[in-house]
Amino acid sequence: MDLHKHTEPQVQEPAAARVADLRASDAERDRVADILREALAEGRLTPDEHAERVEGVLNAKTVGELEVFIRDLPAAHSRRAAPGYSPAPNHPTDPLPHDPDDNVVAVFSSAVRKGRWPAGRRIHAYAVFGTVEIDLSEAIFEYQQVVIKAIAVFGNVEVRVPENVSLRGTGGGVLGNFEVDTVDSGDPQAPVIYVDGWAVLGNVEGRPKRGKLVADILDRVQRKVDKGLRKHLDR
Repeated sequence: MDLHKHTEPQVQEPAAARVADLRASDAERDRVADILREALAEGRLTPDEHAERVEGVLNAKTVGELEVFIRDLPAAHSRRAAPGYSPAPNHPTDPLPHDPDDNVVAVFSSAVRKGRWPAGRRIHAYAVFGTVEIDLSEAIFEYQQVVIKAIAVFGNVEVRVPENVSLRGTGGGVLGNFEVDTVDSGDPQAPVIYVDGWAVLGNVEGRPKRGKLVADILDRVQRKVDKGLRKHLDR
C-alpha cells in the first residue's frame, strides 16, 4: 500500500462561474432583450445583428449564454461595475421560530395555499396519501428567509415560487422523489425559500412558476424606510 499518495488540491470554482452555469429565467431573457433593444435604438447594432442576437437569447439555456450577446455593449459593463454578486446561503442564517407560522395538512385529501397570502418564516406541509400545493408566486414576503418543511408519505407536496427569488432544497427521499431546483436571484434583497423534509414513497417538488415575479420587494423596503422616517419625525 502506498502511504505517500499525493492528491491534487481542489480548486474552488469562482462564484461568477457558478452563476454563469445557472439556468436562465424568462425575466433574465427579457432583461437581455431590453439591452439589445436599446442598443438597436442607439445605432450600436444593425437590424440584422439585433435580430440574430434576439434569436440567440430565446434559445439560450444558461445565464452565461445570455451574457455573450451583450458583452460588447456598454450596458453589460455598467452592470459589472456594480457591487459583486453573492449567491444565497445554502442554509438559513436568520433565527427561525421553533413552531410553524402555518400548517398545511392533507390526509387522504388535498390542501392549497395560493394567491395573495402572507408567507411566514416557517411553513410545515404534510401530505399523507394526499396532495399539498404551496404557491408563493403571489405571496407577500414579510421576511427574507422562508423555510418550508415538507413531509410526503405516499403523497405529494408541490412548492411553486416566483422566478426572481432564490430557492434551495436540503431534504431527501426514501423510496420517493425529493426534487427542488436551485435558483439564485440577482437582487440581494430578494426572498430566499428553503425547502426541507422527506419524501417517503412520495414526492416533494419545488420550482419557479414561469412568468411570476415578486412585485413588492422594493415596496417592502420602501415601507420600512417610510416607517423609520415617520418615527424620527414624531419624536
